[in-house]
Amino acid sequence: MKRAVIVGAGIAGLATALRLGQDGWHTLVVERAPARRSSGYLVNLLGAGYDAAERIGLLPALSDRQLGLFTTVLVRADGRPKFTVPSAIAEAALGKRTMSVFRGDLETALYEAVRDRTEVRFGTTVASVDQDADGVRVLLSDGTTADADLLIGADGVHSATRTAAFGSGHRVDLPYVVAAFPLVHPVAGVPESSATTFIGPGRTAAIVNLGPQRSSAFFTYRCADPGSDLRRGPVDALSATFGDLGAGVPDAIRHLEKDPADAYFDSVSQVVMPRWSAGRIVLLGDAAWCVTLFAGHGAALALAGADQLGAALRRHDDNIPAALAEWEAGLRPEVTKRQALARRGMHQYAPPSQFHVWMNDLAIRAITLPGVRGLVRRGIERTSR
Repeated sequence: MKRAVIVGAGIAGLATALRLGQDGWHTLVVERAPARRSSGYLVNLLGAGYDAAERIGLLPALSDRQLGLFTTVLVRADGRPKFTVPSAIAEAALGKRTMSVFRGDLETALYEAVRDRTEVRFGTTVASVDQDADGVRVLLSDGTTADADLLIGADGVHSATRTAAFGSGHRVDLPYVVAAFPLVHPVAGVPESSATTFIGPGRTAAIVNLGPQRSSAFFTYRCADPGSDLRRGPVDALSATFGDLGAGVPDAIRHLEKDPADAYFDSVSQVVMPRWSAGRIVLLGDAAWCVTLFAGHGAALALAGADQLGAALRRHDDNIPAALAEWEAGLRPEVTKRQALARRGMHQYAPPSQFHVWMNDLAIRAITLPGVRGLVRRGIERTSR
């Protein structure tokens, strides 16, 4: 029986454990956090990500958790609406093979699918790694040692596995901060089954109201010194940057004050590496290729990466280096494309000027025109393959 140690119990790590377990691998997942974490931002599964979720058997578990489509209202700073993008526009653009869920629900579905097939150790890190042509030995922070055929680093954009195996310097930090958190109760000023979105120079705020336990807030903004804002914490930083807005934003920030630890709050970075593997150590997900939230395909790429890694390992059986090389060659073009799209997308989420805001508004309004919807759908289908 082949064995793998997987570092990280997020989407990438759990999906990899599930996929390898389906081929008979024995997997051990170690996670630095003391318990499972969840965050409330919305992720879209489409293209290769949707296909992967289907192949590894996740769709039935996600069917009750999917959020469906909703109306989006673009608003001014005081909350007055500019124009509305009906849910039918998203349906026409995205097509049938797509699903929107909260990240925490996706992680829960993965965890429930894999918990009886793998060992998960929370509050555990990798202390040291030794590898040779025949295997890898991993010393864990709890004092135990695990011998494996493969070590998989799926521990996110700040990956300790990446630093230990490949050195530093692969993370490209960008001058933006992002925050996302669930809303137990919908906030005032946002109609039910809709989202209100404010896009202004250098910042975006979006509040999604899909009912109790199904609502969330998302913020991103350009920041000259992200580290300083991260030290201030999400409540102070978001209050200073978005405190002048209406449309549910004040209530959302007050909600966050009750439990700031509930927020995903971080600087924005991409990870750019010449190789994702070295011998029997491989990186996957944000640890290898973080595309940022601006790309909108992070969860989909994590699922697709896990599924395709499993398929490559099955094809090559005992030749792990050959499997990793084939896997990377097949996936890297899609990652490169998504990272480039994310860099362009920064101007959509944090427009440099009011002129760029106006141009964004024109582009969004154009999507609502009947003749444009088909073009958008075909463009999304092409970029999702």
